[in-house]
This record gives sequence, structure tokens and C-alpha cells, in this order.
Amino acid sequence: MSIVKTYKAQQFDLSGLNGISDRTLEMHFKLYEGYVTNTNTLTAKIAEFLQDGKVDQEEMPAYSELTRRLGFEFNGMVLHEYYFDNMKKGSTTTDADNNSNFRKLAEASYGSYDIWKADFVSVGKMRGVGWAICYQDPINQTLSNHWITLHEVGNVAGFVPALVMDVWEHAFLLDYKPAERPKYIEAFFSNIDWESVEGRLVQPAQARSATSERR
Repeated sequence: MSIVKTYKAQQFDLSGLNGISDRTLEMHFKLYEGYVTNTNTLTAKIAEFLQDGKVDQEEMPAYSELTRRLGFEFNGMVLHEYYFDNMKKGSTTTDADNNSNFRKLAEASYGSYDIWKADFVSVGKMRGVGWAICYQDPINQTLSNHWITLHEVGNVAGFVPALVMDVWEHAFLLDYKPAERPKYIEAFFSNIDWESVEGRLVQPAQARSATSERR
């Protein structure tokens, strides 16, 4: 019998954010909790197929659909946790500190912090629903911004999510019109917990270890 891992929705104290209403957060937390519930449900159903240690041919269509769906629900759960965790109420700055490792890596990767930010914001403004994510390559430490669609499509294997921004319309529709996504992005930047972002970065010693393991 396979071991079924269950997940519990985390709690985030974000009431009082700049430009993102408590009403939006309440709805968003409920949506996130749904991803947690669905992840647990799908994991349990997949485990049922594996109880006898095999998946019969006639079971394969249902098993395949559940497994594909799990990628969407699981990543939806995890990305929301990254998103909520890289915000905080009472933030007093919209940008990474001048002496922070993140800013130094952004400058090294893009030539300047402003160019990195312009790229990240532009990714967030792209048409469609999805996520704007700044990843770090754990091998060479460089940063790169990516568009992630449907949670599981576009994630870069092995890269570390440093800054995660939800740009599905549910993240801002109660506060801004669909065409006002840029205003939501400005609000997001005014709430970033840069210490949380900094804590996700791979340090040089870890990067050398990852390089050694890849060889």
C-alpha cells in the first residue's frame, strides 16, 4: 500500500496590505485552500489505483487524468504559498535594498536592477492568466524572469523561485479592472517582503555544491 501524504493549508497574516483589499485576500485564501483540498483528494485517489502495486490497462485513462490534474492542483497550492509568503503588511519600500544579495544578482544578471524590474513587470503585464516568477539558477546564481501558465506549464526544472507574483485575474479583480493590471502590479511591489525573497536565494557555497552534484 502506498503512503498517502496529506497537506494542510497554511495561514498568512496579510490583512491591511497596500492596494490589495482584505476582501480580495479572503477570496484568494479560499481559492488556495481549494488547491490544498484537491491535491489531497487526487493524491488519495491515485493511491487507490496503486494499492495492488500496478495500474491495469483499463485503469490507465482514469489514472492518467488524475495524475495530470495533480500537477495543476499541486503547483497551484505551492505557488500560492510562495506568493503569500513573499508579501507582508507594513512594507516601507517597493524595491530590494541596495546592499541586498538579490539586487546584486539582478544587476549581475540584467546589467542593472531597473532593467530586471522592467522585465519582471513586463512579464506580469503579458496577456493571459498565469504567474510572473523570478527564478534563480542554483548552479551559476543568475536570475531570470519567466511566465508560468496554468501553474504547471513553464516552470524551469531545478531553478529556485525567488519572487512569485500571481497575475490570474482573481488576484486583483475585486480591486482593479482587468485593464488595470499595471496598478495591481504596483500594489504588489509595495507589499513585497524582500527578506523572504532574500531567504530563498542559493548562496555561493550551496551553488558550488549543486555544481559538484550535477557532474
